Amino acid sequence: MKFTSRGLIALVFVLGCTGSPAPETPDFVQVDGTRFVRNGEPYHFLGTNLWHGCNLGALAEGGDRDRLLRELDLLKSLGIDNLRVLGASEGLSQDNTVWPPLQPEPGLYDERLLDGLDFLLAEMAKRDMVAVVYLNNYWVWSGGMSQYVSWFESEPVPNPFLEEWSWLEFMEFSARFYTHPEANAAYRNYIEMLINRENNYTGVPYLDDPTIMAWQLGNEPRPGEGESGKLNFEVFTEWVGETADFIRSLDPNHLISTGNEGLKGSIESAETYLNIHRFASIDYLTAHLWILNWSWYDPMKAEETYGEAERRAIEYLDQHIAFAEEIGKPMVLDEFGIPRDLHSYSPQAGTTTRDLFYTRVFEHIRANAADGGPFAGSNFWTWGGYGEASNPDEAVWRRGDQFTGDPPQEPQGRNSVFASDTSTLSILEDFAGKMQLVGRP
Repeated sequence: MKFTSRGLIALVFVLGCTGSPAPETPDFVQVDGTRFVRNGEPYHFLGTNLWHGCNLGALAEGGDRDRLLRELDLLKSLGIDNLRVLGASEGLSQDNTVWPPLQPEPGLYDERLLDGLDFLLAEMAKRDMVAVVYLNNYWVWSGGMSQYVSWFESEPVPNPFLEEWSWLEFMEFSARFYTHPEANAAYRNYIEMLINRENNYTGVPYLDDPTIMAWQLGNEPRPGEGESGKLNFEVFTEWVGETADFIRSLDPNHLISTGNEGLKGSIESAETYLNIHRFASIDYLTAHLWILNWSWYDPMKAEETYGEAERRAIEYLDQHIAFAEEIGKPMVLDEFGIPRDLHSYSPQAGTTTRDLFYTRVFEHIRANAADGGPFAGSNFWTWGGYGEASNPDEAVWRRGDQFTGDPPQEPQGRNSVFASDTSTLSILEDFAGKMQLVGRP
């Protein structure tokens, strides 16, 4: 399987076990064995997901630069210096999707949103923060792979939030992206545009900007679901390798990662998960952890279900630590979250179980890093900050509503950490400081 992108020929599919050569500029985050290095020092972090950062920074509907600056100041004061952000959104036609999108039509890019991303990165640079930027999405909430397929097949996206379609139908449709030449050509054109873009506020091309830690192929790319998804293992693996090589051919400076969830994003195939992270152009491993979504935990029965859910969560982390040790690359947990007590969406609801879970996960990561293990950091999901849901009881996001960190396909406030969550903020500040000290005298 080889794609062409308007004259750009995909590089040869090659498996390797070492990361990409480090750039000469030391302020770029680099890989040294199973750890990150920044400015000549070990780099360990406690970060968050702020996917909506470019939308907040845009001079467009939903933009709020004053709020964004306050959010960045608060995060920095807590020691949170690593933000995982959305760098691509597509299409105009779907419910449950980001509005406005960066790419409303194939090859048409909304300069207002790109300027918002410029602004976000410029303000992060002032605060010595770094960004992990993902460039696609397996899920419907930002357009992503299913929108690319829909554009070039003239078929509607089988949106699983509409009664006529199921999640399996959607996931099979989204996975068609991996073998679709026109869809991948449009995706690559967007990547090339973004990497070569010059920031309106700093004058620095993205290619040369150390504020960007890593490009991520997408948010939770996976081969599909069930038996039909298993048939995609080979083409999915090839797509990861070819796409990572394509990005590396354009950008030798930044790290590249998959954005994959781990075993759960590989239909429980350890072989597939290991294969997509063995490529030389993939610099570190990723995993996500969702004890509610995976039916390990019931917030309405917290006392009965939390203990076993926590045990399984730590077991899942340990499995991926072993994978990282086998490959010899760093590991990042770049999504995990849990609802408020009794599954409430209200910022006034308690966070007792969330605080317990965060403490357990952060301590496990810190201990592994302190012992010289491959865990380099985490990005919890998600930062709601000063956002407010329009209707916390209904919790449905509509165009014009504030962003609260949860994607439009999910109830607003479900996994959000708000600026008013003082107990959670105290935990974040404590462990952010502890992570920064790992590996330092």
